[in-house]
Amino acid sequence: MKPSTCALDPLPTFLVKSNVNALSSLITKIINCSLRSGYIPSVLKTALIRPQLKKHNLDQENLASYRPISNLPFLSKVLERVVARQLHDHLQSNSLFEKFQSGFRSAHSTETALVRVTNDLLMASDQGSPSLLILLDLTAAFDTVDHNILLHRLQYNIGLSGTVLNWFKSYLAGRAEYVALGDARSKPHSVTCGVPQGSVLGPSLFNIYMLPLGHIIGKHGVSFHCYADDTQLYLRTGPSPTPVLPSTLAACLEEAKAWLAENFLQLNASKTEAILIGTPHQVKSSQFDNISLSGYTIPLSSFVRNLGVIFDPHLSFEQHIQNLCKISLFHLKNISKLRPSLSPSDAEKLVHAFVSSRMDYCNALLVGIPAKSLQKLQHIQNTAARILTRTPKHEHITPVLRDLHWLPVHQRIHYKVCLLAYQCIHGHAPDYLTELLTPYSTSRHLRSTEMNTLSVPRTKVRTMGDRAFQTAAPKLWNNLPVHLRAPQTLDSFKKGLKTFLFPF
Repeated sequence: MKPSTCALDPLPTFLVKSNVNALSSLITKIINCSLRSGYIPSVLKTALIRPQLKKHNLDQENLASYRPISNLPFLSKVLERVVARQLHDHLQSNSLFEKFQSGFRSAHSTETALVRVTNDLLMASDQGSPSLLILLDLTAAFDTVDHNILLHRLQYNIGLSGTVLNWFKSYLAGRAEYVALGDARSKPHSVTCGVPQGSVLGPSLFNIYMLPLGHIIGKHGVSFHCYADDTQLYLRTGPSPTPVLPSTLAACLEEAKAWLAENFLQLNASKTEAILIGTPHQVKSSQFDNISLSGYTIPLSSFVRNLGVIFDPHLSFEQHIQNLCKISLFHLKNISKLRPSLSPSDAEKLVHAFVSSRMDYCNALLVGIPAKSLQKLQHIQNTAARILTRTPKHEHITPVLRDLHWLPVHQRIHYKVCLLAYQCIHGHAPDYLTELLTPYSTSRHLRSTEMNTLSVPRTKVRTMGDRAFQTAAPKLWNNLPVHLRAPQTLDSFKKGLKTFLFPF
């Protein structure tokens, strides 16, 4: 558990954790009593909300400029963590998870979600069909969840009953919250809807609440992927699309909107975005310029932000790289000002926190992009290495990268793709990625069948199909030495892979 403390806690969290040997039996008794009785004390269901400015330059007099940060007692989070683990085990063992829901699930992430979506878009374009990608926006989705509907889902969709169901009823009932600003506090306010903010169980309960939406979209034959309340739909439009929205997609959108309304979730059509993705010829020859949703016209965008990554019509990620370089240079400029007063270890922490983490985020999507684009990112890494080691501009950067043991950008991308391939092969990746890779096999026994290689699908367009995960991952995996493709622990694979890719 994180050592964060809430003002409602009788003891600071660090004090509880440092004396866990003396307190563990008492905490265990409280948790077990709650689970056996199906009841949660009201003191564990009260939240304290502290408003914080979303950005420092926003108007402090405007309430919309603030983000409400909800804090719950530490013991409440411990209790929820125990229940969350059991709930996840139940969902996993009974295959109740939505396959294409990547939010708040083990081994799932925004990167695995985007890898699957980009794979499908690239392969569709490789086969001659541009795809229409629609990013749905829901208004305050976590705050409008109806408790009665959620309990119905838990009972009839998930199969909870008896004391377990009573525990969740108690968990949702009688919740209260109040706002604290400085030393002033508001009166307690009853929470009658929404999943508890700042809770451990809240995200999982929201995923359960949204389960039927996946079935509605799937029955129309429209591909989709969700990350919590971020839902993206994509559909091949055919090689010669007409300006009329495909009937299957139109019907899917209308039924999805109706379901959301019935479940007290509001689709914000004004913030919903759409983009057509394909080769330059496919996009140019398309007659699509907008789509219509419930009488609201949504124009096709030249680029959209999807889970923190900027998508363009050709998936070149040029706009994303440009934005990434701009942000990284801003932080590097600030770090360089502080560098004389920082120790090397502290400076490296800042570089990794503000620059390296951004460059590594979803970098598996960048496999196969032109070297010209990668060179921009390499310049950022070189600049970070110079600032960290205080190396002058005229000195060669290669020895510096070697001493820091930093993989160059090109190798870092290959490292991430190979790591995802390893996780797919050994069952540590989402099913929607694992199904994209096929072990190599032949009708007769050959030596190559014992080398743990993957089948490489045939593609037509180098700039599209060759960049898809189901093509790029097998190629990179098959190029690894035999000892790296052999079964081994994740730590030993990571170590061996970095050694193999290290170019210096």
